[in-house]
Amino acid sequence: MPSIYTHADSNNRKTWFLITGFLVFVIAVGWLFSQALQNSAILYLAVFLSIVTSFGSYWWSDKLVLSMAHAKLIEKKDNPELYRIVENLCITAGLPVPKIYIIDESQLNAFATGRNKNHAVVAVTRGLLERLDKTELEGVLAHELSHIGNQDMLLGTVVVVLAGIVSLLANFFLRISFSGRSNRDSDNNKAGGLLIILGLLAAILAPIAATLIKLAISRKREFLADADGALLTRYPEGLARALEKIDSDVTPMKVANTASAHLYIDSPFNEKQSVNWFVKLFSTHPPIEERIKNLRDMQV
Repeated sequence: MPSIYTHADSNNRKTWFLITGFLVFVIAVGWLFSQALQNSAILYLAVFLSIVTSFGSYWWSDKLVLSMAHAKLIEKKDNPELYRIVENLCITAGLPVPKIYIIDESQLNAFATGRNKNHAVVAVTRGLLERLDKTELEGVLAHELSHIGNQDMLLGTVVVVLAGIVSLLANFFLRISFSGRSNRDSDNNKAGGLLIILGLLAAILAPIAATLIKLAISRKREFLADADGALLTRYPEGLARALEKIDSDVTPMKVANTASAHLYIDSPFNEKQSVNWFVKLFSTHPPIEERIKNLRDMQV
């Protein structure tokens, strides 16, 4: 049976492109500020941080996300039915069985993470297990396994770390700009002032750009995982019904975090403001009504 996961190589390239771009960007901004403030230590710090963060985002970003969600690893004996569903779907998909985590939250939600299909994780909330029937649960799990099969869970998880680091660096650069500006010699004020203005623009725009990249990646990957998940189960209606229940759920999630919200099958913040175009622009997920319509339009 040919694999339905045709986007894995593309997503791998995007991940490495993103990591490389992040490394170059941080070093470039570090150089800009080192020139503006005439302090080479800033450049050395930027190089060090970019390398360490790029390396860490690949190896440990999944552990960070699981820690943020307070997810707990379970074994087969803890929930045999859940394990059987995952194992059967993995056999059909030709994937190794991932580790399974439970998030002790009443909200209906789930996500996948991990650096590749051999080191993958699926996390589901307690509410999802309690309130979905078997076909609906299969639909959600097939969706998450599709993220693993397409290897876009690493891309989404790396974005969590890199976008967060960009925001922290932006704040750091803004602080040293103002402190450095007050300490500059008057002879260099003109040239240094221009570099500081450019640096400030970079520091302000960087987290906005990181957020927009995160949102664009998230929306596209959800549509793809819906389609591939439906192909895996051969029953799009199961996932469509699950999404209806998830959409109608207004239970808050205590561990919801803006950095990792785009990883979930639906936003953990239960946003109901899609009528507002500005809110919709910065939403981490495509409209769930559109996802349900696409699933029910599928002919499997």
